[in-house]
Amino acid sequence: MIPVLAIVGRPNVGKSTLFNRLTKTQNALVSDFPGMTRDRQYGEANIDDYHFIVIDTGGMTEEKEDIQQLSEQQSLLAIKEADHILFLVDGRQGIHSGDQRIAKKLRTLSKKNITLVVNKCEDLDPDLLAADFFQLGLGKPEPISAAHNRGVDALIHTIFEHTHQEESPETSTETGIKIAIIGRPNVGKSTLTNRMLGEERVIVYNAPGTTRDSIFIPLERHGEKYTLIDTAGVRRRGKIFEATEKFSVVKTLKAIEACHVVLFLFDANEGATDQDLRLLGFVIDSGKSLVIAINKWDGMSPDERDRAKNSIDRKLNFLSFARIHYISALHGSGVGNLFTSIDEAYASANKKLSTPQLTKILQQALLTHTPPLVHGRRVKPRYAHAGGHNPPLIIIHGNQVTSLPEAYRRYLANTFQQRLKLVGTPVRVEFKSGENPFRHKKNVLTQRQVNKRKRLMRNKR
Repeated sequence: MIPVLAIVGRPNVGKSTLFNRLTKTQNALVSDFPGMTRDRQYGEANIDDYHFIVIDTGGMTEEKEDIQQLSEQQSLLAIKEADHILFLVDGRQGIHSGDQRIAKKLRTLSKKNITLVVNKCEDLDPDLLAADFFQLGLGKPEPISAAHNRGVDALIHTIFEHTHQEESPETSTETGIKIAIIGRPNVGKSTLTNRMLGEERVIVYNAPGTTRDSIFIPLERHGEKYTLIDTAGVRRRGKIFEATEKFSVVKTLKAIEACHVVLFLFDANEGATDQDLRLLGFVIDSGKSLVIAINKWDGMSPDERDRAKNSIDRKLNFLSFARIHYISALHGSGVGNLFTSIDEAYASANKKLSTPQLTKILQQALLTHTPPLVHGRRVKPRYAHAGGHNPPLIIIHGNQVTSLPEAYRRYLANTFQQRLKLVGTPVRVEFKSGENPFRHKKNVLTQRQVNKRKRLMRNKR
């Protein structure tokens, strides 16, 4: 089994910085003020020959706010899951009352391997700093500087030198289909994530903006592997005031780029807003597969449901290829059907397309609707072939095909979409015209042609 290592401590001691250093990524948001991380963030690390899983947690504090208590519960769950615990303290601030409270909790975990790590030790005497933290009663402190990558590799060697079990590369887990759950704040993304997982994996709170980072969570269902990405809600630019929320928006957009299928969540009571449509435009431009879910459907009357359906159908008529589900993330109704559409969208995006099949569909489309005249000449598409997948790309060759009007291009794209039965994924069509081999050659007139030309020019007046 791959060992699991959890990083715990007070807020703003450098837990996310150490997480990014170990995983060699920037998956955890790092900020100068405390409380940036709230949910558990998982990542894989490979340090020399040691392969393990790292869990980044929110800061453990004595504050009585509901959101802080939920964040501490997430840290305690990470401690239960982990084989080894890194208790991170701030070497520059010295011992804090919060450190003593956390150390008291950790000392009750007799079966856990706990390492006390003193961070931010750059340009300071490590022996002098370590001496102050012996009173926490957790053994010898290990001085490091996560920001400057000092002592981190030595720390991992110290932890796993005698306890680590080698893991063969063949047994490493696969991520499966990556599903990014996208939407505005407070539409139920974290609730849906927990419902799909069957556990309280991420914090759910009735205030918008609870989720700030993009949380990657592995999931296995009926033998199929998935990775759920719970993202921060994206609001209008005028509503974003905190710098951290701006970074959360960037992380959400990056999650769209990294995923295979976007699960776009709407609030049934609010319908599709202009902000939703702009974010959907980014999803379509990225070429990602798409499944749409209308949440909070259970608390609406029949009349409200009819009005909501009419509004959604009118505003989302350009997304005819995407499946739409009406669900309740809180009660679980309709959630199981989402996986069927997700699998269908992923399969469509990666479907293999043959040149004879595409060319036959193209010829039938030309017979149904003849291409228009361009500059008095008929456009002649000749054959089509696949140019890529995820999303499917179809390249059409012929004479003057680059001059086709936009309406006819959409007609061809919709024809391929329907005939190939591609559901949940957009289809991109590119056009390439063949070069005229005689365009650089000048036609030499015969003497008879020259004389005829002169006669015509004389009679022109």
